[in-house]
Amino acid sequence: MTTDTQAPEVLRQHAEDAFAAELAALAAQDDRPRPERWRLSPWAVATYLLGGELPDGTVITPKYIGPRRVIEIAVTTLATDRALLLLGVPGTAKTWVSEHLAAAVSGDSTLLVQGTAGTPEEAVRYGWNYAQLLANGPSREALVPSPVMRAMADGKTARVEELTRIPADVQDSLITILSEKTLPVPELGTEIQAVRGFNLIATANDRDRGVNDLSSALRRRFNTVVLPLPATLDEEVDIVTRRVGQLGRSLDLPELPGGAEEIRRVVTVFRELRSGVTADGRTKVKTPSGTLSTAEAISVVTNGLALAAHFGDGVLRAGDVAGGILGAVVRDPVADQQVWREYVEGVVRERDGWKDFYRAAREHSR
Repeated sequence: MTTDTQAPEVLRQHAEDAFAAELAALAAQDDRPRPERWRLSPWAVATYLLGGELPDGTVITPKYIGPRRVIEIAVTTLATDRALLLLGVPGTAKTWVSEHLAAAVSGDSTLLVQGTAGTPEEAVRYGWNYAQLLANGPSREALVPSPVMRAMADGKTARVEELTRIPADVQDSLITILSEKTLPVPELGTEIQAVRGFNLIATANDRDRGVNDLSSALRRRFNTVVLPLPATLDEEVDIVTRRVGQLGRSLDLPELPGGAEEIRRVVTVFRELRSGVTADGRTKVKTPSGTLSTAEAISVVTNGLALAAHFGDGVLRAGDVAGGILGAVVRDPVADQQVWREYVEGVVRERDGWKDFYRAAREHSR
């Protein structure tokens, strides 16, 4: 129960709120040139994303684990007049990176358009308060700005998630905004001109093609940065461990013994099925229809932690994650089920130290 003056705890804070202390520490010690209306310099934005230690000893936790050059190119793009398109397979942290970039650059990650097959043009341009429109006709008071329009007016960073899921005619409404930095409002005989500091980050999956591919005219307005899958097993284990720890704390889950071993096991299974070959390169395996992304591995382990904490003996074990792995792998009940059985019997059964996982996988596969 909360009082009138006490705000209820939110399940997930925006990046600028969750990492406010780090952003403030970076701003206080950031003496490098900042583009107009940026909260931090490009160097400090990259440090916020990649992590590091400041001269006063403040530790900045990494938000993205991967090639440094990828983040440097993304940040540099936002400092120019070109928009940024983060491209990659599902689960490569595109949304996570876009949110943290907006938080570090503008101090506001909430100017967001969520792309779907039903996203209307009003979500990108502007809409109307129809009560005022009918009563008084078109006016500034009746106009309802979109997140993109608000970002243009305030010199901030707007975000468009899943751009390729938006209908083509709605996508193309971005062309004038990105090329001319202007949003015409013909009903009022005026236009909104973007002020310095405005830019836009879009995300798109290159495996899940979505509803509409981008037109060549729109794609030219973006600088495309591809976010790769984690290069090594250790890198992916590190990513999963960090995110599971953050999610576990937000859900008040205890840190359980056995977590490191089971995380490595989940990531190993996902990487082998994703690549079609075992980690030692000796055995080829069939790949399922799902993406088996790092984000799905995080979900499997987090769910396993909850099972172990609430229904287990307080130790994260193979049985706590086996069911989640099965659910992630078997999307097609016929083809994927066969892929999973062959993997369990051909790879897991023969692997030293995996007998407990083999038994749990067999039990959940019945």
